[in-house]
Amino acid sequence: MKMDLSEPLRADYLRLFDACRTRDERKPDVRAFVIRLYSRFDRYEEAERATGVPWYVIGLLHGMECEFDFSLHLHNGDPLRHRTVGVPKGRPVKGNPPYQWLESAIDALQYDRFTTWTDWSVAGICYKLEGYNGWGYRARHINSPYLWSFSNLYERGKFTGDGHWDPDAVSKQVGAAVALKTMIENHLIALRATKAVMA
Repeated sequence: MKMDLSEPLRADYLRLFDACRTRDERKPDVRAFVIRLYSRFDRYEEAERATGVPWYVIGLLHGMECEFDFSLHLHNGDPLRHRTVGVPKGRPVKGNPPYQWLESAIDALQYDRFTTWTDWSVAGICYKLEGYNGWGYRARHINSPYLWSFSNLYERGKFTGDGHWDPDAVSKQVGAAVALKTMIENHLIALRATKAVMA
């Protein structure tokens, strides 16, 4: 399933981002996620210099895919000691394992066309993050937990493996958009002004 960032989809992201509220009981988890991300700023900034992708977007992906572990592929959290086994399989194509984290991260960002993306607004970031994880939640009319977990916008339903759906499973990860909004609200990053940010 492929989706373009249409104006209706852009408006949907901004509406959701504006409505997003971290659940009170999950605020410590979101705060801890953001602290862990920010503490690795130098590694993500190095990757930004190599790719042009904002450091905080790289950090969000790293937290979601690898729990901030630099011994894992940014593509999907597989170990760097061999090419990826999960989706996408066989990455990086060039070079020989074991891979360095930066080398693999550059490949992941190129593979998913982050390096040619230029819209780093709230909607543009949400679109790229959701696409990285997959569009399957939209077909089930559920806000993707990859973006909205630990907020008022998500309760349950999760793909527990590639193509395996469990309607009762609940994500135990911080949603990337929830973390992004927390970073903006705490003035750790400043994004191009949008209706959602200015509200």
